Amino acid sequence: MSTATPAPAGAPPIVLTRRRINLIFSALVAGMLVSSLDQTIISTAMPTIVGDLGGVSQMAWVTTAYLLASTLVMPVYGKFGDLFGRRTLFLVALGLFTIASVGAALSPSFGAFVFWRGVQGLGGGGMMILSQAIIADIVPARERGKYMGPLGAVFGLSAVAGPLVGGFFTDHPSLGWQWCFWINVPICLAALVVAWFALALPRKRNTEPVDVLGVVTLSTATASLIFFTDLGGSDGWTDPRTLGLMALFVVAAVAFVQVELRAAQPIIPMSLFRSRSFVVATALGAAVGLGMFSAVAFVPTFLQMASGTSAANSGLLMLPMMGGLFLTAIGSGIATTRTGRYKVFPVVGVATVAAAMAWMTTLSGQTPVWVVGSQLFVMGLGLGLIMQIVVLVAQNAVSARDIGSATATNNYFREVGATLGVAVFGTIFTSRLAENLGGALAANAQEAAAAGIVSPDTLVPAAVQAAGEPLRSAIVAAYADSLAPVFGYLLPAFAIAFVLALLIKEIPLSDVAGMVARGEAVTDEADLPAPARTAGEVTSAPAAPDTDGVVDDAPDVVVTGSADEPGAQAPAAHS
Repeated sequence: MSTATPAPAGAPPIVLTRRRINLIFSALVAGMLVSSLDQTIISTAMPTIVGDLGGVSQMAWVTTAYLLASTLVMPVYGKFGDLFGRRTLFLVALGLFTIASVGAALSPSFGAFVFWRGVQGLGGGGMMILSQAIIADIVPARERGKYMGPLGAVFGLSAVAGPLVGGFFTDHPSLGWQWCFWINVPICLAALVVAWFALALPRKRNTEPVDVLGVVTLSTATASLIFFTDLGGSDGWTDPRTLGLMALFVVAAVAFVQVELRAAQPIIPMSLFRSRSFVVATALGAAVGLGMFSAVAFVPTFLQMASGTSAANSGLLMLPMMGGLFLTAIGSGIATTRTGRYKVFPVVGVATVAAAMAWMTTLSGQTPVWVVGSQLFVMGLGLGLIMQIVVLVAQNAVSARDIGSATATNNYFREVGATLGVAVFGTIFTSRLAENLGGALAANAQEAAAAGIVSPDTLVPAAVQAAGEPLRSAIVAAYADSLAPVFGYLLPAFAIAFVLALLIKEIPLSDVAGMVARGEAVTDEADLPAPARTAGEVTSAPAAPDTDGVVDDAPDVVVTGSADEPGAQAPAAHS
């Protein structure tokens, strides 16, 4: 627990009215939208961007820079939000993202573009974590589902809208790929204005040392893991540099745990892992991330080759998955709020995604597009039942003072799982694809030469559609035969995830928002403390606004009497 400076006496806590909650939520949705959209909007613009800036051979750095930066800062934003308050951090993250969008749009070289993508990751990772933590601050866990569901659905919307919008800007003669970044600016500025006026959150003062060594060792471990997966996929898993990065990861991870056990304010408190519910929810998120992102990463490529559509239009073929995710993400959130029950959703969700994966192992060159759409719809239904419920379980399992750290840690391990999954199973897919495409072109050499296809590396959807039969069918079959087994390889990850979902202990959801539990807010003006208390009623004053209108951190409120009385400290959930 942080050491707090005394707060001015007599000033009231923040009042969390429904209007204030809705205004805050609108700012969070805008921030989450630009953060998640920016991860997908450049997918269709990437060939044009790297061609214009001369970075074709180093294209992977565009994705790696954003992924590395956003993953690195997740735990930092989570912990610093707990220590210093989340309002300023959210504004900083949003500001960084806005500035980086302008920088990316104006980049004169590929190196500058990669740099600004990294800065975008610093802002995007913060917006993702802080949005989820702020919702936990202002909304009780019992009601949080109906807010977390729409936030989860934003990711589904971005997965489809991103490629469509990016393709439109890139192909438009008077716009260009730069508008993939210019479009962020008005949305971010609107979110900044709303957040500046509506994001009334407490500011805290921490007097204990910041865990700098923890940040350094965690950053080293995360960076070495991401570069290990990148090099493993390109240079081979037994390459000396790859093995060296793996060794560095192990050393840094061990050092990080040792540092955290001794730190006064650890970036990832090891005490979180004493909660069985938190551990299970975090492991479940990592397992689902490993399987989910691997599948989603490679399906659009197959759809482009099979249907002959452009990269932008192929995003339309992912609409069924978005529709399924929307239905269950929002529906499960509403159901959780009404019933207080939530364990059934991840159990059913994992089983549903696994069933979709098993179905997708039947993909072939003759599979109709509507069948693939049906498979993606089923996958979306399952994912919507899992994504936000897992975060809710992790938040509900810890003390109100650790909400930020718990949220960040849960997301961090999901990103790590996704990174490993895409790298490992991407290597399997691409190696099989190179072999199968080579065989298809060799068997149809005359047709390939007539179509101008000289190498698998230069294959584009338009060339596939222009190719005559039987070459076209052979190429589509090569993609299907390479991708279908990958879904089978992912099934063990979902078998583990299913067991983890069964192990979730359904702790009753808290009826008290995080800020209320910490004595920083009340839900009604009638609950504001009286100007004066008689001696013995309160042993430690509740958190009160500073002279600038924000709240300083104060010791826990201990009120004699019923826990239902205003200002009482809500007990932490235990597993």
